[in-house]
Amino acid sequence: MYLFSDWLSADQLLVWVSVTALSSSCWEPRRGLRLRVPVLPVSPPVNGSPVVPVPVMRKRNNSEDSGTLLEGNPDLKQRPGGAAEPAAAKSQGPGGERSMGKPFSRLGAGGKMKRMILWLLVVYVSIPFIVKLCPSIQAKLVFLNFVRMPFFLDLKRPLDQGLNHTHNFYLEPEAGQKIGVWHTVPAQMWKEAQGKRGDWYDSTFSSTHTVILYLHGNAGTRGGDHRVQLYKVLSSLGFHVVTFDYRGWGDSDGSPSEGGMTADALFVYDWLKRRLDVKTPVYIWGHSLGTGVATNLVRGLSDRGSPPHAVILESPFTNIREEAKSHPFSKVYRYLPGFDWFFLDAITANDIRFASDENVMHISCPVLILHAEDDPVVPFHLGTKLYEAASRSQKLRGHKVQMVPFPSALGYKHKFIYRSPELPNILRDFFGPASRQVH
Repeated sequence: MYLFSDWLSADQLLVWVSVTALSSSCWEPRRGLRLRVPVLPVSPPVNGSPVVPVPVMRKRNNSEDSGTLLEGNPDLKQRPGGAAEPAAAKSQGPGGERSMGKPFSRLGAGGKMKRMILWLLVVYVSIPFIVKLCPSIQAKLVFLNFVRMPFFLDLKRPLDQGLNHTHNFYLEPEAGQKIGVWHTVPAQMWKEAQGKRGDWYDSTFSSTHTVILYLHGNAGTRGGDHRVQLYKVLSSLGFHVVTFDYRGWGDSDGSPSEGGMTADALFVYDWLKRRLDVKTPVYIWGHSLGTGVATNLVRGLSDRGSPPHAVILESPFTNIREEAKSHPFSKVYRYLPGFDWFFLDAITANDIRFASDENVMHISCPVLILHAEDDPVVPFHLGTKLYEAASRSQKLRGHKVQMVPFPSALGYKHKFIYRSPELPNILRDFFGPASRQVH
């Protein structure tokens, strides 16, 4: 640059730089046209006037002429309109050197893996902030009421689930809000139940058979397979089984909340008591999230001086915060700094507590806890911890508090305790005269 400035004036130098820059930028990727401008030697000034080199461009003819500026290129072909087109443009595939495909397709296996890991990292980091900013998401994950299994089950037809001695009907805990209910009579009545309507099922409550109010857990409906199998077992043991879908579940109206679930359970319980003889026992059976509803209900009944005859807690937890922290879904975030703030506080923000460990301190009826040691959803140690809390309760003194563990070798996990051949004997022993033994 300094040499050129010694020979050329400022205006001449500007012309040279402009022509050089223009020639170097004459490349059109889509048509493959390349113009090359030769650099000519600059002669010394003659008579004080410098000679400015002027680039000359000529079109290449069919002969091999090394002095032309349009060099021979086998990839160039003449288009019908006179434009040149690279022949290779038609034949080059996704892996070609000049492929114009998506950038991701040009990455190798390592590059694709790095990009995938990057996206997973972005999602991993984003989820805690999304949950914190939208606490309602966490509430949906607790209730899972939008998960309906089996998908195409008509809840108006319990017969489709093999319950040919079950009546479907609806109650209204609040004006304009209905909840779906099933009443399964004891198996001894199944023949008589064929073709009967609701009035007949209501009349069966006057029998001496004990009634179990079943409170199911999250996800699914009252027609879930493992729930139906338990109804059959209990019915075969001579129990009436009454179950329902909380508001927001199944074909029930409304949206879920802890308070709403407990209110629905209390309404159904009171509805039952009005139809039963005073001496007819009523047991509350809760499973998984339903154990939280059960302890809420029984605590309220105990506070008003009319507790049920007993409560059965299948696969229970201590409180929703400890359960959420122990749930398999939380494994990937459990040790993340701020886990409680991101996730657990979001549950509390929705007024969801299900504090069974507190409720058992106010319960005044026998308590039976059933828990499988290989439960992957509600860890066994939470059931043990709840049992220990109940054993210390002053309110439960004089009432039987029992925990029955099921070894991992049996494979009952979270929802298959109904398969235990020992279950009938366990229930008979617990519901017998010893149910009010001092411990």
